[in-house]
Amino acid sequence: MTTARQAAAPPRDGASATGFARLDAAAFPTFKPGEVWLVGAGPGAPGLMTLMGYHALQQADVVIYDALVNQHVLNWTRPGAEVEYAGKRGGKPSAKQRDISLRLIELAKAGKRVLRLKGGDPFIFGRGGEECQMLAQAGVAFRIVPGISSGIGGLAYAGIPTTHRETNHSVIFLTGHDSAGEVPAGVNWQSVATASPVIVMYMAVRSLGLIAEKLLSFGRDPADPVTVVSHASLPEQRVFETTLERAHEATDANLPTPAIVVVGKVANFRAALDWYAPHLRENDLG
Repeated sequence: MTTARQAAAPPRDGASATGFARLDAAAFPTFKPGEVWLVGAGPGAPGLMTLMGYHALQQADVVIYDALVNQHVLNWTRPGAEVEYAGKRGGKPSAKQRDISLRLIELAKAGKRVLRLKGGDPFIFGRGGEECQMLAQAGVAFRIVPGISSGIGGLAYAGIPTTHRETNHSVIFLTGHDSAGEVPAGVNWQSVATASPVIVMYMAVRSLGLIAEKLLSFGRDPADPVTVVSHASLPEQRVFETTLERAHEATDANLPTPAIVVVGKVANFRAALDWYAPHLRENDLG
């Protein structure tokens, strides 16, 4: 049904174009010099980048990107744009968070249109909040462009719905390690163990055995399914399935990272919903 607003919308230049060419005339927000846009690149597949994120890539003077950003996405930057790596990976030499934030401020105050490109979503365990705090303190204008988080989109590529009416009306998202690389001490594991039928964990493969022990000690069902999705949404995606009492097997299996972990019976839908067949993985865009 056509709404009144749709019927009254004035025609725009390029309305006769078709397909993606119609976006060339779309009235995207202006990316102004001296601004920083924090953009989520999605869980991995380049095709899961949002339209606003693609627009930012076309406008930015400098792109500061993270380790989990698909290199294909960087091919969409505008000609002449500078591209800088500022990735952080556990256990590997990484840029300090404060230095990254200061670099964003420096470039913005030099009049650049700065794109901070992050894997997944900037505000889901991506330190986007910390960077925005420093930008705000420095008086630098910024915009947040959300991305598809692997805890939702990545699981979807494995045929696992994050929520389903037959299994759960809530979900817990948590990180598997703190800033020191250890199991987060600030998490109330007793509450987490029983608060929701589904737990989605980021960066948790290395500590999964220890986390499982904590959940079991506070009454979580040992038979609860545990599923690990490595390189979610990419052609090399790999899925490992076990149970909570055998979760240490995931750590022992040396699964490739990045990976997302889901605990709960939503994984049981995978048998019927596993749609990402091998012939579909021939398309690198997802």
